[in-house]
Amino acid sequence: MNQHVPFQSFDEVSDKAQCAPRLAALRAELKARGLDGFVVPHSDAQQDEYLAPHDERLAWLTAFTGSAGAAVVLADKAAVFVDGRYTLQVRNQTDLSLFEPRDLVAEGPQGWLPGVLAKGAKLGFDPWLTTANGMAHLKTACDKAGATLVAVESNPIDAVWQDQPAPPMAKAVPHAFNLSGEQADAKRVKLADGLKAAGAQAAVVTMADSVCWLHNIRGGDLPHTPFALAFAILHDDATSDLFLAEEKRTPELVAHLGNAVRLRDPVEFEGALDTMKGKTVLADPATAASAIFDRLSRMGAKILRAPDPCQLPKACKNPLEIEGMRKAHQRDGAALSKFLAWFAVASADGKLTEIEAAETLESFRAATGCLKDLSFDSITGAGSNGAIVHYRVTRSTNRVIGRNEMFLLDSGAQYPDGTTDVTRTIMVGTPTAEMKDRFTRVLKGHIALATARFPEGTIGLQLDSFARRPLWEAGLDYDHGTGHGVGSYLSVHEGPQNISKRMVAQPLLPGMICSNEPGFYKTGEYGIRIENLVVVTEPKDLGGERKMMGFETLTLAPIDLNLVDADLLTAEEREWLNLYHARVRESLSHLVDEKTRDWLERATVAV
Repeated sequence: MNQHVPFQSFDEVSDKAQCAPRLAALRAELKARGLDGFVVPHSDAQQDEYLAPHDERLAWLTAFTGSAGAAVVLADKAAVFVDGRYTLQVRNQTDLSLFEPRDLVAEGPQGWLPGVLAKGAKLGFDPWLTTANGMAHLKTACDKAGATLVAVESNPIDAVWQDQPAPPMAKAVPHAFNLSGEQADAKRVKLADGLKAAGAQAAVVTMADSVCWLHNIRGGDLPHTPFALAFAILHDDATSDLFLAEEKRTPELVAHLGNAVRLRDPVEFEGALDTMKGKTVLADPATAASAIFDRLSRMGAKILRAPDPCQLPKACKNPLEIEGMRKAHQRDGAALSKFLAWFAVASADGKLTEIEAAETLESFRAATGCLKDLSFDSITGAGSNGAIVHYRVTRSTNRVIGRNEMFLLDSGAQYPDGTTDVTRTIMVGTPTAEMKDRFTRVLKGHIALATARFPEGTIGLQLDSFARRPLWEAGLDYDHGTGHGVGSYLSVHEGPQNISKRMVAQPLLPGMICSNEPGFYKTGEYGIRIENLVVVTEPKDLGGERKMMGFETLTLAPIDLNLVDADLLTAEEREWLNLYHARVRESLSHLVDEKTRDWLERATVAV
């Protein structure tokens, strides 16, 4: 058996000491181009969350390595924008004397720019890294300041990034029917019928997960996300043009795609847009690059601005995909339980490190023989590091998991039949009364969402407060969303569904998979999060006036009873916890060794 090659690296991605020379080089390049500023988003041409090293421009410039953010560089000032997950991380990673941290959600570049752009200034942006909606926001900001927004023909960061890695060229592979649950040609026929009904002759498909889902392919172009980076144009006759680099093709892939998919080189993509003259073309302004809209408009196409047609059917998993997710979570739960049993012993002397924990967990997942990758770099936060919501351990931040500390473990895996994402908070030693109170309130919120019943048409915003109420009652809250969509051997974060304070109009529909992950974070001391994945169930008649949907919990892993204050739980909450633990024990016991089985018995005892 081949030795497992670890997926997670603990090296620093970037060094804040490099911020000054890199910022100076960028400013010199902007001046040479006659630009007074430039917007640096965390994105690639497909608007992916996880980026290939070639596209890590934001990290290269600012040393900030989060999965969402942006920077704006002007001649005399610069800012970096992050959301609530990264408020502590950005302050640790970037040079604050050069980049001012700002709020990505409440303000964003569009809110900051009107107050800092000089009248007559020229602000540059890359139209391939900015969506049409994003461009519109930037233009509005420039208009308010009396400035001009300028689309650059080539990215100025690429001009000064001397050792920029090459674009990824991993092989694309077929995703078999026994995993996808639906043939690719059937997907194209359904979507083509939708195009005809909308009066469109074609749709430009730009998001990597959509392109992969539509053609039943997967790839290895990005870390932790099995994407083949490509563009596609779906036509109303159910054929498609797939713009995939020749280096990524294999005879097996060509045979899988069939004659109705025309394989073309990516350099032909813009020319193909030119052929849309006089046609009605669907394109999603929220996800497709501004450059695509510019090209279509210039060539006389009529643009139907509408959501990516792949996103909703992709989000609503078919029965085979759901069954695959159940199997993946059972396999993953066994691996995680083996780790937790090992951790209970290994952490007892207070010498275990965050990196050792992450490496060991990955080895247990690799031992399943099915692991393709992690679904993201494991978050192994001990004590105060656990309060950093999306903490990523590196060799310089690695610390010992001390006695009487909480350990926050957020991790996941990519298996061919499903994607997992699970968080457990573990007590090493004896918790304080405050720790137990906060943990139990998070658990109560988790149970409230897991047991929610809701009618058709309900959106995530309406359910978000279910998970927050126990914290709100104590004057507490958390600054991240409660739930995100999850793909089927695709991205661990996918839309269009969402459970958060944000207004996302997409109703929750049967087959959608979401996370359920309330938390609490005390800066400088500890972090708490309890995360399971759930699937939205079909409407059921509960004897009332309307049929109700709910959630089936997919994740199988014990919740640390050492942190539970049973007196704070209602009888119904205790019943849920006991039934969940009984299910975990029954589902996993036959998949683990005797030592783990003994630990599992103790970890799932009724409260």
